[in-house]
Formats: sequence, structure tokens, C-alpha cells
Amino acid sequence: MLVLDNHPSGRHFLHIPGPSPVPSRVLRALSYQTIDHRGPEFGVLGLEILEGIKKIFQTKQPVIIYSASGTGAWEGALVNVLNPGDKVMFYETGQFANLWRALAQRIGLNVEVVGKPGQDTWRWGVDAAVIEARLLKDTQHEIKAVCVVHNETSTGVTSNIAAVRKAIDAAKHPALLIVDSVSGIGAAEYRHDEWGVDVTVSGSQKGLMLPPGMGFNALSARAIEVSKTNKNLRSYWAWDEILESNKTGYWPTTPSTNLMYGLHEAIDMMMAEGLETIFARHQRLAAACRLAVDAWGLENQALDQECYSPILTCVAVPEGMDADKLRKHALKKFNLSLGTGLGKIKGKAFRIGHLGDCNELSLMAALCGVEMSLGSMGYKPKASGVVAAQAFLA
Repeated sequence: MLVLDNHPSGRHFLHIPGPSPVPSRVLRALSYQTIDHRGPEFGVLGLEILEGIKKIFQTKQPVIIYSASGTGAWEGALVNVLNPGDKVMFYETGQFANLWRALAQRIGLNVEVVGKPGQDTWRWGVDAAVIEARLLKDTQHEIKAVCVVHNETSTGVTSNIAAVRKAIDAAKHPALLIVDSVSGIGAAEYRHDEWGVDVTVSGSQKGLMLPPGMGFNALSARAIEVSKTNKNLRSYWAWDEILESNKTGYWPTTPSTNLMYGLHEAIDMMMAEGLETIFARHQRLAAACRLAVDAWGLENQALDQECYSPILTCVAVPEGMDADKLRKHALKKFNLSLGTGLGKIKGKAFRIGHLGDCNELSLMAALCGVEMSLGSMGYKPKASGVVAAQAFLA
């Protein structure tokens, strides 16, 4: 059990880019009494969830739900359609693209990494032209899949997935398109079917407003067909048994029953608000946050305005400032949690999450805490970011 030196008064302001705050309605649903996961009541619940989650991914195809983190869903996506030794192209946009690539290497895939030529790839989204050019050179079709991250949580960059599909098609290449949208689903616009994605990977703890513990694979008809002849050894991650059990609302292994309650409630909440409204809300909050960063005289880690994330803003701190000391001060003094810089930008950047169960006043509180923390660290902002964001939101 975590023991603090003292108990801070008031609420905790969780503004990391996931896990995101869990709404009260979802928390109450999680507390319901556990039921028999083989009984008739659960079968009804399961069917409702499996139908509802398709709407979130905007697909008519099946969505696999694992009792696992997004990392598990990464592995599930790869082992069902690829074999050890298969060549896979990964586009580097940040730490999570790198971690997924490392997982692919550990399970025996032959990985090739590409990125934006001559640029720091951690500051830009996916350049579809790079993918097209590489696939055009692959005349023997050795590359079996293209793996990209939709919303790179480490850098605050959201990539154009529709453009990636167009690039693959323009190259007339048969590679599968596999997308990590762990932090994107439920917060940024995403159209699994329309964009021609073969497997979309996601997790429960971001835009879906749940605790960690659920991983998702949204499938295409082609991905399902490929999985039927794929020779890779797999058991827990295998889609076939799950798809068969899901026909009646059940799972072949024990599902996370109480997380299912929470997911059912979260889907209801999201459908009531409407996906387009949710996406617009996230864009609005993100724009306000970026105005605050600009007013402070700080730099957005993302350099391409077309790829600014609606889910988080990654802020590069000035030379000589330790971003982790700033975060530590914000937590101790104002009970505000900010995201740490990851990988090669650790200590050089911090991240402000504005996703999930977040509104204007939630964001304003976070920006106020950041501004006060910057002052405490001896930094003199160019102007008040709080005032800039307030003027925009008002």
C-alpha cells in the first residue's frame, strides 16, 4: 500500500496521457457483484458489449477483447497473421513505435524500421510517401505487414492512417496494415473499416475511460482469412477460439467480468455523447492546451501542425530545465500528475493529457498547476498560458 507523508486535500488531478480518469458511472459499474461468466446473464452482456465495441472502432467486423494490456494486444495482432522470419516494416514515430518493434523482434519477426528522412522522427507523424516508396522497391513482396502508430503517446503526434492505406494501395502491395491506436480509440477520429485497416490494436485505459486490463484487436475479413492459414504457434492470443465463443457472448478463457461491466457503461456513455462530439471536444481541449504552451514560450514536441494530437500535448522544456523536477513539484505542491518524457526525451519534456473524462475546467486546473509550477522552477513565461486558454475556451 502506498504511504504518503501527508494526505493532500481536494481531488487528485490526473493529467497523464493514460491511464485516464475513470468516470463515476464506470466506477460504480465496476463495483457490481461478479456473476457466472458461463451463465445466461453474462452471455447477454457479452453480446451487447461485442456489438457496442464495433461502433467505437467504426467497424462491422469482429473486435477481439483480451484480458490483457495494450502490449498483449500488440502481440495478439502480430502472432495471428505473421510467422517467425516474416519481414515487417515499422514506422518510427516515438517510444511506443519502438517498443512495439522490439516486441516483434523478440517473437522472431524480421523487422525493418523506416522514418522521415533527414528529420527527428520523434517530432513528426507518419510520412505515407516513405512507405509507398519502400513498398515499390519490394518487388518480391517480402514485406508482409506495415505497422504504424495512430496516436504516438510519447510525442503527441497523430498520424494519417487513411493516407498510409492509400500508399500501400498505390504501390499495389499485398502487405497487411496493422495499426496501434491504444491511445487513439475513443478520443481521436478513427475509422477501421473506411480506412482499410487489417488489425487495429487498442487498450482500455485511454479514451475508453476504464482502468488498465483490456486489450483489443479489431479485425478485417482479410486478416481473419490470413489467420486461418498462419502457422505461428499461439494459444491464449489465438483469434479462432475467441471468435467462436463470442458468437454466443462468451470467451474460451475467463474474461475480466467487472471490467466488462465498466466497458458496457463506457460504451453507453460514449454513444449518448456521440463519437463526433467526443472527437470535437478533444480537438477543442487540445487547441486550448497548445495556446497555453505557446503563451508560456515553450515548444510543442510535435512540429507538424497537421499531426497535433487531440489526446495529449508533449511540451519540450528549455535547455537547463529538468522536466521531471517540474513534474515532481506539480505533484507535491498541487496534487497534479503530468506525463513523463519517455525514451530519448526523458527529462527534456513533459506531457499534458486531455483525454477521456476531461472537460474545460479539468484542463484549466491542469494548466494552472503547470503555470504555477513553472514559476516555482524559476521560469518566467512569455505570457499567461492560463489566460490564453481561458480566452479561447470562453
